[in-house]
Order: sequence, then C-alpha cells, then structure tokens
Amino acid sequence: MFLALLGVTFLIAVATSVCVVLLFDKPIGQILARLVSAELAGAWQRYLKFAIFVVGVSSGVRVWALEKYITPHAKNAEIVALNANRWTLEVYRTIIESLQGVAWMLLVFFLFALVAYVILRGLELRRGKPGEPAQ
Repeated sequence: MFLALLGVTFLIAVATSVCVVLLFDKPIGQILARLVSAELAGAWQRYLKFAIFVVGVSSGVRVWALEKYITPHAKNAEIVALNANRWTLEVYRTIIESLQGVAWMLLVFFLFALVAYVILRGLELRRGKPGEPAQ
C-alpha cells in the first residue's frame, strides 16, 4: 500500500508540474527572449522547465513525511494506517506542496528577471536607442 501511495504522489507531482510548465511556458519564453540572446533564451527556457519539474516533484513527494506509514514514531506506537481519508489528505498535500514549491521557484526567477529588465532598460535609456527620442 505504501508503494502505491508513493507512486501516486509521484505521478500527481509530475502532472502538477506539467500543468505549471504549460501555463508559464510562453511568459517565461517572452521574458527570456527580452533579457538574453535568442540562442541562450531557448537553453534557459529548457533549464527552467527542468527546474520546475525537479522542484515540483521534490516538493510534492515528501518521502520523509510518508515514512510514518512504514515506521512507528515511538517504540511501542503503531504505524499509521493508510485508509481512504489518509489517501485523500496525501493527494491534497502533494498538489499543494508541488504548487507551493514551484511558486517559490518562479517567484525568485521573476524577481531576478525584473531586476535584470530594469537594469537593461536603464542602460537602453542611458545610451538612447536609434529612432527613440532621448529623455
């Protein structure tokens, strides 16, 4: 029963990560195209997709939390039973933890991208792009 729970939480974490990748693929691509060259943007976008999967799965599948179903907490304690209520709770936790981990990762990415954009924009305004009036 434990192995089934581990497999199900893994698949749910992967599915959640796939959904996030599909939702944020275009915005990430547009941001990277603006910040780095076209050759690098594709590579960075692929790396960020990989990072979303790694963070989503590692956040969603909490092996240390699932250990309670195979080992007792105290010497004479019983192992927690895996019933339908526990399954529901673990599935819910997997979805929430996957989304939370990926949200933090994307927040950090977007903050760094915002700082990079402000710096690039400031340099462009200082140099004055051709065809734009100097301010």
